Amino acid sequence: MAPYPGWSFCPPWLTTLGEVHDHLHPPQQPHQHRDVRGGGARAAVFGLSDGLVTNISLVLGVAGASPGGQVVRLVGVAGLVAGAFSMAAGEYLSMTAQRELMERELDVERASLSQSPEGEALELRGMYEDRGIDPAVARDMVHEVMADPQLALETHAREELGISPDHLGSPVQAALSSFFTFALGAFVPLVPWLITKGNGAMVASVVLSAVAAVAVGVVLGVFTQRPMLRSALRQLVITAGAAAVTYGVGRGIGTGLG
Repeated sequence: MAPYPGWSFCPPWLTTLGEVHDHLHPPQQPHQHRDVRGGGARAAVFGLSDGLVTNISLVLGVAGASPGGQVVRLVGVAGLVAGAFSMAAGEYLSMTAQRELMERELDVERASLSQSPEGEALELRGMYEDRGIDPAVARDMVHEVMADPQLALETHAREELGISPDHLGSPVQAALSSFFTFALGAFVPLVPWLITKGNGAMVASVVLSAVAAVAVGVVLGVFTQRPMLRSALRQLVITAGAAAVTYGVGRGIGTGLG
């Protein structure tokens, strides 16, 4: 096909310009999203952060009272095990309750589509028109949607409830992610106390936890595509603040008991 009416050939200079344009403006590739709807990613990030903050605070709080290395180890292990099971149980119960609530709303929507399809169609048309879609286009869109019962349910669920019937979250996935990542985060400040004790273990625990907090912040920044430095500093400040407060409380109680 000629580039312009009346031209039967494509001159070399036009081809070159086209190549330059394609080089400077390459075709956009379809972008891809991570699937974060199952709850596992959120539970994993939260579990790792919570495990680290909880156990460094617990370990330093007890160590501040100077009860001896064996007691600190016992408390740290107990905090790891109890915290991991607590986090997993909490995630499972909350995700299950959320899933059941969404399933209930989907049942209501499914019944409404069956009993009053005209009313649901008018409701969907109104939503599209409120967003600025031409009424004729909105009518055609709704007609296509309502012709397929499954598509109608998915569309109404998304537009009215903000959910997808196929992505309600997995309680088991969230619970397992939370359990293992909490245990991993809680294990970091405990490591020095499994090897040594006293001030050396305390300093090593603080250093390891600080490094881990920065690492968690960096990973979170990469995962969310946010500034890694800000994410790392935020995680470090929160971890350090919680640990400092509990250490101070433990130190005060230990001095009072002495």
